[in-house]
Amino acid sequence: MSPPALPDRLGGAPDSKRSLRLWLRLLTCTTTIEQTISQRLRDDFGSTLPRFDMLSALDRAGEGGLTMGEVSRMLMVSNGNVTGLAQRLKADGLIEHLPGADRRVQRVRLTATGRGRFAAMAAAHEHWIETLLADLTGPEADDLIRLLEQTKRSLRSAIHEEPNR
Repeated sequence: MSPPALPDRLGGAPDSKRSLRLWLRLLTCTTTIEQTISQRLRDDFGSTLPRFDMLSALDRAGEGGLTMGEVSRMLMVSNGNVTGLAQRLKADGLIEHLPGADRRVQRVRLTATGRGRFAAMAAAHEHWIETLLADLTGPEADDLIRLLEQTKRSLRSAIHEEPNR
């Protein structure tokens, strides 16, 4: 027996509304996952999703760390947002500034405490995602990944083709 269909907020819109329906489903899924993960990070670690994201970026960067500009680009947020976040993470002992030849370019990396804290958060995060998506079979997840990659390529192509962008 298949699960009941999700409610159609577009009132049974014809196929011409398929793209809108798809976008709304993607948005609903993304928002639900993000809100759930955010709440669990707060409850279990007293952290936020932006803190987790910055720690994750620094973990991937390794001992060399990242410049604040690199973090900003990776997280797709302003330099000001990254600076405030870095200050709080440093105050908590999770990151440190690296000395550099150019004082205008600040590099940061995880401290040993930061690496340990992030490892615990990352393990929990992975478990939460696995749990949230557990109803998808392996082949369904593979199909969805393939389709989302195709969607990503379509988006990039459409954005590139738009005039004045």
